[in-house]
Order: sequence, then structure tokens, then C-alpha cells
Amino acid sequence: MEASLPEEVLQPLLNASDLSYSLQECLQFLLEVSRTDSGRSDLASKAILPSIIRLLQLLPYPSSRHYLNLSLKVLRNLCAGETLNQNAFIDHDGSVVVSDLLDSAIGDFETVRFGLQVLANVLVLGEKRQRNVWLRFFPERFSAIAKVRRRETCDPLCMILYACFDGSSEIASQLCSDEGLSIIAETIRTSSSVGSVEDYWLKLLVSRLCVEGDCFPPLFSKLYEAGNEAFTSEQAVLMRMVSDIANERLKEVSVPKAATHAILRLLNQSVDQVFDHVSSERSELPTGSAVIDVMGYSLVIIRDTCAGGSLEELKDANSGTGDTVELLLSSGVIELLLDLLRRLEPPTTIKKAMKQSPTGSCSKPCPYRGFRRDVVAVIGNCAYRRKEVQDEVRERDGLFVMLQQCVTDDENPFLREWGLWCVRNLLEGNQENQKAVAELEMQGSVDVPQLREIGLRVEIDPLTSRPKLVNDT
Repeated sequence: MEASLPEEVLQPLLNASDLSYSLQECLQFLLEVSRTDSGRSDLASKAILPSIIRLLQLLPYPSSRHYLNLSLKVLRNLCAGETLNQNAFIDHDGSVVVSDLLDSAIGDFETVRFGLQVLANVLVLGEKRQRNVWLRFFPERFSAIAKVRRRETCDPLCMILYACFDGSSEIASQLCSDEGLSIIAETIRTSSSVGSVEDYWLKLLVSRLCVEGDCFPPLFSKLYEAGNEAFTSEQAVLMRMVSDIANERLKEVSVPKAATHAILRLLNQSVDQVFDHVSSERSELPTGSAVIDVMGYSLVIIRDTCAGGSLEELKDANSGTGDTVELLLSSGVIELLLDLLRRLEPPTTIKKAMKQSPTGSCSKPCPYRGFRRDVVAVIGNCAYRRKEVQDEVRERDGLFVMLQQCVTDDENPFLREWGLWCVRNLLEGNQENQKAVAELEMQGSVDVPQLREIGLRVEIDPLTSRPKLVNDT
């Protein structure tokens, strides 16, 4: 191998490593030295990086794959936080050399991974470097790499995409284009295929694009399969990511209105499909069923979108969330959720107390563990200091339904706690709702001893002889 290389390429490497007889040992030595800050700085002063780039140009793939991978790892280390080496990489057309190599090795996930790691270390800081790499790789090369179904290549690719997106408004605009979102869609397909929805860099990209930006609807659409109207597992993965991000950043960001409207539409679209094919075996999210997961994560996202305060509080915070919640409410989300609760069979506590058949012919089991709880949680969050929601639930004869949710249920952990929270929010400051509930209890229509646990009890008003709810302190 050494005999086939020009002396002006090989000799600087051998001199830097004090080894004059083996390219293998020379590269291994440089790899070890370049692991430390002082080692990288010393090698930068000796201008080793141009020789490594030249080596990559001269070694043929795949016959020299081992030496190429060693060279890429040395190059990766040299560019880790060392400005002189990063600039030398750009000055000596490193992105061109690496891209040509990756074109040849696109099916070799290990070589591709090392090449991507080099690029990631080069462009962590510096818009000039980011633009240099972006112009060389976007869109065709990024698209080809995104289709390599390996986590080892997906992670560094997403890091590169995020660094470019975060460093340049021009690049961000291109990544939000049809071509850019196609690349992101392929990374999600890769993540879904390798079972890696916890990918850090991919989640950061999804956060910027779909939670802070307006790209959720077009990105979700790109994950449909041609000729198939059903939801896909990749769409379920995207929903799970958006749900996780919305929950983790509950106080920081609000889901954009376009995304919220799309998610509510997905909830409506998935409900009928789900209840037509409810399995007897149920698990928590994710269930493995794309349509159930899309529906479930839609509910969870809406729950978190509606959390945080009354409409007045949200508007005062200038967060924009108030408009989003108003959109949900005006789109009929309360009517939809009350209808869902009526379609379900009763909670297990109520079924056990019933002497006759616990379910009617139209009653449906929960499609996943926690479904009823999530529905109740959305209504409870929407009702928090929002009189229009409190009144709508009463006007739609929903108070009795909500009181039935203040019980334990085998299929819905924490249903009782969410039910009490919901009833508290429906009754707080709303005399009409308090009166309606008091009359239900006095008539024997409902037995809700749990009311005492939220500090309320029923008594007869001595002036009107009518039942009313009062604080039980």
C-alpha cells in the first residue's frame, strides 16, 4: 500500500507519527493522538489534515476500505473542536472529497457514518462551513443517505441537518421546502424501521419544524404511502415525537394553529376507524397499531395544548396559545369528546356495581389503556376557568357523564384523579353547574361521594328549599 502512494502524501504522515514503515500503524498512532485537545492542536500545527484529505482521494474504494475508514476517523478527530483543522478542511475541498467517497460507499453504513461524523465536527460552528457542506450535499446526497436504514447513519445526518438549519435562515427555508421535508420524512422512516424514536437530533429537528414551525401538516402528508389511505407506522412515530416534545416543553412553546387544526382533523378521522376495529387485547401507547397511536397521540397533544391556564391567562402571557385553544373549542372538540365517552362501556367500578348487563349493543371498549383518562383530561384542561366550556358541557347534558368518570377503572390508570380534576373545573365559579349536580345527587340519579374529596357537599338551601353544592371545609 505504501509503495503506491506519492512520497509528498505519505512522508508527512510518517514524520508526524515517528513511524517510517507502516501506514496502518501510522494511522493508528494519529488516531490515538487526535483524541485529545493538545494532540489535535499539535497535529494542526504540523498541517497533517491536508495529507489525510489527499489520502482519501488516492485510496480506491472498496479495496482500501480499511485504510479509508481509519483515515476518516483520524479526520473526524482532527476536526473535533479544532478551528485550524476545520478551516483547513474547507480550504482543501474536504466536503468534495468526502462526498465523492460517500457516493461510492452509500451502501456501506460504517464508512458513511464516519464520513458524516467528519462533516458534523466541521460545521458545528460557522455559517461558512455549514453553507459549504450544504451546497455539496443538498438535496440529492442528503436524500440518498437518509434512505440508508441504519441508526448509525441517521443520528449524525440529523445532527448535520439541525446544525445547518440552526445556523442559517436561508438553509432553514430550504429544509422547510418540499425537497427538504422529503429528506426529513426519510429520516423518520429510518427511525421507524430501526425502532429508534428517541433519537436526540431527529427530535430537535421535529421540534423546530413541527412544534416551533408550521411544517407538521406537509411533513405528516409525506409519510402517507401511495395508494393507501390508512395511517402508517411512520406517521405514528412522528405523532409520538410531537407529543413528547409538546409535553416536555409545556411551558416553553405552543403547538402552532395549523398543526393543532391538522391534529384535531386526524383525531376525527381516526376515531371511526379505531372503533370499527377495537381489539380485545389492549396496551398503553404506543400500541403498535398506527391508527390507534395516531388517535391516542392526537388526544395527548390536544390535552397538553389546552393545559396551562384560562384563556385570559394565556392571552395575557402573549403566548399565542389562547388562539390555539379557541380554535379547538370552536371546532367542536368538546362535543366530540363527550360523544366518545358516551360510546364507551362504563368504567369497571360502575360495571361491577350494575346488576344487569354492563354494556349495551353499541358500547365499545377503550381502544388502548388510558384512552378514557386522556379524553377526560382534555375536557378537564379545557374547562379550567373557561366558563364557555363549563356551560357547553352542561348544555350538552355532559355533567352526569363526567361525574361517572370519578371512579377507578382497570383500563385507565389515574382516571379517578383526572375525573375529580375535571369535575372541580366544571363546577368552579359556575352556579348553574353546581345547581345541576346538586339536583342530580338529591334525585338519586348519581352517587358521587367523591365530591367530598374536592371539598364539596350537597345541602338544602333554607330559603329556596332547593339543593345546592357548598364548600365542605
